[in-house]
Amino acid sequence: MTDVPYEEWRARAERLAPRTGHHIGGSFTPSRDGAVLPVAAPRDGRVIAEVAAAGPADVDDAVAAARRAFDEGPWPRLAPAERKAALLRLADLVERDRETLALLVSLEMGKPIGEADGIELRALIGCLRWYAEAADKLIDESPRTGPGSLALVTREPVGVVGAVVPWNFPLTMAAWKVAPALAAGCTVVLKPAEESPLSALHLAALAAEAELPDGVFNVVNGRGEVTGRALGEHPGVDVVAFTGSTEVGRRFLRYAADSNLKRVWLELGGKSPNIILPDAPDLDAAADTAAWGIFFNAGEMCTAPSRLLVHRSVAGRVLDRIVARAESLRVGDPLDPATEMGPLVSAAQRDRVLSYVEAGTAEGARLVAGGTPIDGDGHYMRPTVFDGVRPAMRIAREEIFGPVLSVLEFDDVEEAVRLANDTDYGLAAAVWTSDLSAAHRVSRALRAGTVWVNCYEEGDMSVPFGGFKQSGNGRDKSLHALDKYLDLKTTWIAL
Repeated sequence: MTDVPYEEWRARAERLAPRTGHHIGGSFTPSRDGAVLPVAAPRDGRVIAEVAAAGPADVDDAVAAARRAFDEGPWPRLAPAERKAALLRLADLVERDRETLALLVSLEMGKPIGEADGIELRALIGCLRWYAEAADKLIDESPRTGPGSLALVTREPVGVVGAVVPWNFPLTMAAWKVAPALAAGCTVVLKPAEESPLSALHLAALAAEAELPDGVFNVVNGRGEVTGRALGEHPGVDVVAFTGSTEVGRRFLRYAADSNLKRVWLELGGKSPNIILPDAPDLDAAADTAAWGIFFNAGEMCTAPSRLLVHRSVAGRVLDRIVARAESLRVGDPLDPATEMGPLVSAAQRDRVLSYVEAGTAEGARLVAGGTPIDGDGHYMRPTVFDGVRPAMRIAREEIFGPVLSVLEFDDVEEAVRLANDTDYGLAAAVWTSDLSAAHRVSRALRAGTVWVNCYEEGDMSVPFGGFKQSGNGRDKSLHALDKYLDLKTTWIAL
C-alpha cells in the first residue's frame, strides 16, 4: 500500500460514491420493489450507502442470468486457457483499484486500513491469480480397461453456484468461493453479508470490465433470512458454498433438502485451541502470537485462537505478556494507519461480545484485561483476557467472535489434548513445542482441519482450509477446492 496519511484516507472516504445496485447479467440494477438496505460504517455508526435489497424476485433474476450464462453462454465452453486469461485480467484490475477496495472494506466492516490492503487485498489478488493459473492444468483420466473398450473420466463444471459469504473477510471469503468456481467453468451468484456489500459490488464492476461474459458473475445484496434463503432454496442453483455460523449452515442444509437436494459446502464456526507446552522454542513469541491471533481483526475470525491452553509451569509468564499486549494495543479509527485494532462490525455484535464478558465474570472466570466498551462514536471495545477459565464455562465453549481470550491451564500433554478436543468445533488448532515427536503426536491427536506448529494463521493457497465436526465440510483453497465445483463423468466406449 502506498504511504497514504490518515487525513487523506478520511478525505477519500468523504468523496467515495460506492455502487449500490445488484449486479445481474452484466448490469447494475435496483430491486424490483425498490427496497434498500442501509450500510453503516462501524468506525462512527454513520450510514455510508443504501444498497438494493433483494427479494425472491431479484434472486430469480440473478439465478436466471447465471443459468443462461451456463446453459447457453460461452464461459463453460471456453478453452481453460481463455478462462485463465479472463481471471488474470480481473486480478490486474483489482490490483489497479486496490486502494479503493481496501477503503471500502475498512469502511463497511471496520478492518484497519493497513490490514484491508496488506491482508485482504493481497489475499484476493493472490487467490484470483492462483486459480487462474490452475484453470488450464486440470487433468482428466483414462483408466486402463480391457482391449475392447476405452474409459474416460472427465471433470465438468457443476453449473450455477450460490456463494454466501460473511462480513469479517468480505473479499477473501468471496475469492475462496468465486475464483475456483469460475476457474472450473461455473457461473456464480454471490450474496455478500448485509454489513459488507460495497466491496463485492466493486469487484462485480471489475469483473464486467475484465470482460467476463454477462451473467457469469452476479451479486445480490440483502438479508440472510430473505436473500440468502431464496438463494438456498432456489431450484436453479446447483451448489451452495457458505461461510458463516454453524446455525445458519444448518439452515442451508434444510433449504437444500426441501428444494432440489443441491450440494451444500459449509465452512462454519470455531473455538480454536492454542496449546503452549513448557518447552515452546520461544515463550515470548508464543505469547505475542497468542495475543495477535485473538485481537487481529477484532477477534472476528472463525479461526481465532480464543482458547489459550498453557502449561501451568509457564502460565504466569505467558499471561503477563498477553495482558501487557492487550493493554498497549492501539484501538481506534480503522482509517488511521497507526490503528492496530478497529471497531466491531456493529453495535449488535459489540453488545453480543460484551454479554459474553458478563457471562464469563458471572461464571467465575477472572477478568484480567479489558472487558469494557470504549466511549464515543463507533463500536469499539477494549481487548479482553480472562484467566481461571474452566472448560464448562460459556466463554470456553461458545464462539464469541470478538477480542476475548479464555486462558485455561493444564498439567500434561494428555490433558491439553483432551481440553483441546472438548468442543463441538474442529476448524483450527496450534501447538508450541521444541519436541518434534510431541509436535507430531499432538498434531495427529487434535481434531481440527488445520494445525499450526510454532506459529498461527500461516499458510498459502496451496493448502486446503476447512473444518471437522460442526466446523463444516469440504475445503476452500488449494486444488481440492475445485472438487466442489466439478462433476465427474464416466464415458465407456466399446471399441
